Amino acid sequence: MECMQMRWIKWGLGFFIVSGSILMVYTLWDNQRIIVREENIGIDDLPEELDGFTILQITDLHEKTFGENQRKLIDKVNSLEYDAIVFTGDMLDDAQSQNYNPTYDLLDGINNLDHALFVSGNTDPNHFEPISARTSDKHDFVKGMADRGVRPLESIYPMDVGEASVHFVEFEISLKDPYDEIAKLESSSQSAKEPDDEHLINLYEEMKTINDLSNEDILISLYHYPLVDQRIDIYQKDPSVHFRDYDLHIAGHYHGGQIRLPFLGALMVPEAYYDNYGLLPPQDRVMGYWEYDGLKQYVSAGLGSSRAVGFLNFRFLNPPEINLLTLKKE
Repeated sequence: MECMQMRWIKWGLGFFIVSGSILMVYTLWDNQRIIVREENIGIDDLPEELDGFTILQITDLHEKTFGENQRKLIDKVNSLEYDAIVFTGDMLDDAQSQNYNPTYDLLDGINNLDHALFVSGNTDPNHFEPISARTSDKHDFVKGMADRGVRPLESIYPMDVGEASVHFVEFEISLKDPYDEIAKLESSSQSAKEPDDEHLINLYEEMKTINDLSNEDILISLYHYPLVDQRIDIYQKDPSVHFRDYDLHIAGHYHGGQIRLPFLGALMVPEAYYDNYGLLPPQDRVMGYWEYDGLKQYVSAGLGSSRAVGFLNFRFLNPPEINLLTLKKE
């Protein structure tokens, strides 16, 4: 009897060792492959010239590398056709990091950066500075991105397509009224003016166009963070906030939950608006497309992983992804 029990114990132990090894090898492989997730975004009254307009989103790289000098990722990007490419933050793994090469190697290899925009994430430099602290003197990392053809989006960026236009706007600054902000800056006494008030005035001058958009104009908000339902409600009820009529909001940050389990989905996302700070979040608010109160939103699961929980700095059942979004007339 004892001999039979020992056999079962050995068999069980061997099964778990083999299964664990297979799962480990699969996870390592899964963390190095790249999925292209495609999504058609229906837009009401989309101008005919913009039907089929494509946006490639890359987010949350966290200094991860895919092959030597990012060759795997570069080849994947260059295999796609798109009209604009947006980088929605967390390209670095820490705001103090100087490991710029994973990002720079990627940018150096991308063929189409004709319309390339960047908004910072919480692990990128100077991310938590308020709008009032923005200056024309950029961090070295951001300068390097700009030197490679990627524009840091601080206000609004228009793309004309025939008689129609797509306007990409940095979300935080879009919540303010540009005329009011310019008036505040210009009314400040000379002694109270900050060194780079002129830069802020220029940003708000650019933002004036947001008040005059027509039916031929599409407004797309870029931001590192998704907008949860509660946050949208707060913005819409606050008379001091100018929550715009965005046609689409594009974000990252959640990593698709990073660790995903069969039948359960994401274990958690970094979101203070959710109970238990995002533990067991609503699964239809973790990644991909959703809509709330008229706002269409797309959230990419991104490419890298976070060190928020050190020993879980990997993705599980959640392959890295880039996202090709196509605007379609509804």
